[in-house]
Amino acid sequence: MAPQDKNTPPPLPEPLRVAVADSHTHLDMQDSSVEEALTKAASVGVTTVVQVGCDLAGSRWAAETAAAHDSVHATVALHPNEAPRIVLGDPDGWSRQGAREPGGDSALDEALAEIDRLAALPQVRGVGETGLDYFRTGPEGMAAQEASFRAHIEIAKRHDKALVIHDREAHDDVLRILREEGAPDRVVFHCYSGDAGMAKICAAAGYFMSFAGNVTFKNAQHLRDALAVAPPELVLVETDAPFLTPAPYRGRANAPYLIPVTLRAMAEVTSLTEDAMATAVAANTARAFGY
Repeated sequence: MAPQDKNTPPPLPEPLRVAVADSHTHLDMQDSSVEEALTKAASVGVTTVVQVGCDLAGSRWAAETAAAHDSVHATVALHPNEAPRIVLGDPDGWSRQGAREPGGDSALDEALAEIDRLAALPQVRGVGETGLDYFRTGPEGMAAQEASFRAHIEIAKRHDKALVIHDREAHDDVLRILREEGAPDRVVFHCYSGDAGMAKICAAAGYFMSFAGNVTFKNAQHLRDALAVAPPELVLVETDAPFLTPAPYRGRANAPYLIPVTLRAMAEVTSLTEDAMATAVAANTARAFGY
């Protein structure tokens, strides 16, 4: 692929015959306007999106955007990498807010109180993405991550909202904390990253598993193995756009309109037809997020 192709949006896929939802997207990080993104997605059968918050500003934006658009539902949270930045500061300023001073535990409590307030709004259908990320945050940040995760679980249960989990290289601890706290009724493992063994554990607990564009990557056989054993009634599809663009467009910007590419790959992995897979994920997403 020539370098200039990286900036060319992938073409519109063939429309789905059965409308589906993108269960996890970041419209605030994409180049197009919200209206453009939704129109383009709807033109290929992606008629609903779940806009996911990762910090206070993004969570407020998600709630406002969902209030303004019938086809958008919101989730609100402090991302697992956000909690340590609030507590310990962020001298390098690699997050979207730039460099930050340490705020300590009281700053985290204040931020969580705002997430709690937003979680009560009717257009907010989930609390997330929360969880643990051992890839980005070093050992010094783990206490803040875990405290934040436990608080988000409590918020989700109190407001009866879905819990949307970000689990990066932390499978065992995420599952353990869910057991210790008692999971909410509806739990979604966003961008499911475990193997088939973990998929069976999630299935036994009734957790939803949302598959992203990386299920199409050559090196992701463990994800296809997991999808193959995941019960069809617990499977969702997502973009995590602008990240994780499915093959053959890996390296270019992702957007909700590319859901059909991932969904068709998922149907191939399972014994389901494209229409059956779309019907299942559409019903599952509505059930997971209570819309």
